[in-house]
Amino acid sequence: MYGILARSPGGATTRLEDIRFRARENALEDNLRHWLFEEFRDRIAVSSSFGTESAVLLHLMARIDRDVPVLFVDTGKLFPETLAYRDLLVDRLRLTNVRAVAPEDTDVSREDPDGTLWSSSHDACCALRKVRPYQQAIRQFDALITGRKRVHGAARSDLDLVNVTNGQFRINPLFDWSAEKIGNYLDNFGLPRHPLIAHGYTSIGCKHCTAKPDGGNSRSGRWSGSGKTECGIHLSTGWVSLRT
Repeated sequence: MYGILARSPGGATTRLEDIRFRARENALEDNLRHWLFEEFRDRIAVSSSFGTESAVLLHLMARIDRDVPVLFVDTGKLFPETLAYRDLLVDRLRLTNVRAVAPEDTDVSREDPDGTLWSSSHDACCALRKVRPYQQAIRQFDALITGRKRVHGAARSDLDLVNVTNGQFRINPLFDWSAEKIGNYLDNFGLPRHPLIAHGYTSIGCKHCTAKPDGGNSRSGRWSGSGKTECGIHLSTGWVSLRT
C-alpha cells in the first residue's frame, strides 16, 4: 500500500521516477486512488473523448471518485452519436463533474466563419477547436489521466504508465491494454458501446475527419490519407503548467 509521497525537490523528472517506481508495486486501482487523493489531490483531472474505448477508463474512475473532473473537448464538429453517448455514460456511471471544453465563439467567428477550416487545414482546425481550448482548461492541473494506449500506434507506441509533457504528468492507466482486454472489460461490466461501433468505426473524432479504419490500427480512420495521427492535445506545446 501507499504512504504519502512527498513532492520531490528535483522537479518533474525526479518526481516522475518516484511515481513510476512506486506504481510498479501496486495494483491499478490502488495507484489511481493514490494519485487522486494523495499525490495530486485537487490538481488532477481525467481527459475523455467519450469515444469507442472511453467507457473503460470512466468506469474505473467512477468506482473510485465520481466527482473527479472529466474534461471533454466539444469541438462543435462531433458526431451527434458521440454527444448522446456522453450523456448515456454520464447518467450510467453517475459522473458529477464532466466539464465541456470548447473554442471561444469569437475565435471561431474570426478563424472559421463558414465552418469549413477542416477541409483546408486539419492542423489549423484542431488548433482552433481542440488544442488551444484544451491548453487553457488544463492549466490548473498538475496531472491528467488519459485513455491512450500503445496499441494505438504512431506517437503512442512508446507510452509508459506515466509520462511528462511540458512539465505536466500524463497518466495512462490503460497504456498496455490490448483491444481484446478492452472488449472483455466492456463485456464483463455490461458497459454500453459507442453507437458508431456498430457501423464499423473503431476510433471517433470529429465527423468530417473520421472514417472507418483502412486496415491499419484502430486509429487509421482519423484524418485518413493526410498523414496526421494526433490532434495535438497530448503533444508538446511549449508551455508549462506544473508548479515545482
